[in-house]
Amino acid sequence: MEMSRDEVYSKVKDVLVDALGVDDDEVTETATLQGDLGAESIDFLDIVFRLEKTFSIKIPRGELFPESIVSNPEYVEGGKLTAKGLSTLKAAMPHADFTDFEKDPDITRMPVLFTVKTIVNYLTTKMAA
Repeated sequence: MEMSRDEVYSKVKDVLVDALGVDDDEVTETATLQGDLGAESIDFLDIVFRLEKTFSIKIPRGELFPESIVSNPEYVEGGKLTAKGLSTLKAAMPHADFTDFEKDPDITRMPVLFTVKTIVNYLTTKMAA
């Protein structure tokens, strides 16, 4: 059964409220997981697990939250993603909005890419495939 974007968003919201102990009204599409909702790295594993259960799908490691790119010296120079690194990250995360990040691709700013909208876009695409 195909879900509407609003249905996906509603379920993602429920997952994040449960996983992060935040209030329902804090989970907006533009909220970042770390900055706005207080997620820590261990929470990302829990979130992926809960999304898999909720949506009855398998999310391969690194597909929703690719972490290997920033640890590859071929893609990072001086604490910033190189053009090749940015291109690789964009290819790995077609569900993310890079508009602000690509202006200053400092790897410490990567958490701005992980928003509620990023998860909803990912799941909507994944379930339509």
